[in-house]
Amino acid sequence: MSRAHTALRRAGLGTALAATAVLTAAGVASAHVTVHPESYAKGATDGALSFRVPDESDTASTTKVQLFLPTDHPLLGVLVSPHDGWTAKVTDTKLKTPVKTDDGTITDAVSEITWTGGKIAPGHYEDFDVAFGQLPDDTAQLTFKTLQTYSDGKVVRWIEEAAKGDEEPENPAPVLKLTAATTPSDTAAASGTAARTASKTSAAAAKAAASDSTARGLGVAGLVVGVLGLAAGVFAVLRGRRTR
Repeated sequence: MSRAHTALRRAGLGTALAATAVLTAAGVASAHVTVHPESYAKGATDGALSFRVPDESDTASTTKVQLFLPTDHPLLGVLVSPHDGWTAKVTDTKLKTPVKTDDGTITDAVSEITWTGGKIAPGHYEDFDVAFGQLPDDTAQLTFKTLQTYSDGKVVRWIEEAAKGDEEPENPAPVLKLTAATTPSDTAAASGTAARTASKTSAAAAKAAASDSTARGLGVAGLVVGVLGLAAGVFAVLRGRRTR
């Protein structure tokens, strides 16, 4: 093998290792606490959120997760799903501004959920599920600040919020986007559009069927005329033979 070829192989290997290191670093940097799904409709009812917590340490395990729920735009009717090996402590807080609902006025809401007793090993993750009765309808997003404690005592604070137009911060908090809710008028409009589309489709189909029927009628008429002409020709030939 030539020296030039050997040099090229070494250069290629070095480039590949460097690229792998960059991608690995990017993957670690992007691994943070997230909420799923990423969006919900404003005022949605009887849903669930899953908070994914990855362990980014090489040697320490995650032993505690503290999730802080917003109280300025509270989630109503929060319930915590049991999680094997983990114990959940739910903390309620009195709301500064009570929320009026069809079932009455809500004065307290869950402000914090703390999971302890379990363990997330390095290179693994856990999903912590939280159900809700109703989401707020007066905000565009909800921020869930989270603290992640490792077995070596290190605490990672996922609490940073990115301003509009800014890049994602180093330790971003999980954010749930709230989209416009579907209203009855929107549903009626969609139904009306569907009905008009169906009507146009039916009209087009009827027109096509009519055209097809007309074409078939003309074809049959032409065939009849052709048969009559053939019969007349045969009759004329036979008559001529008889005369001769």
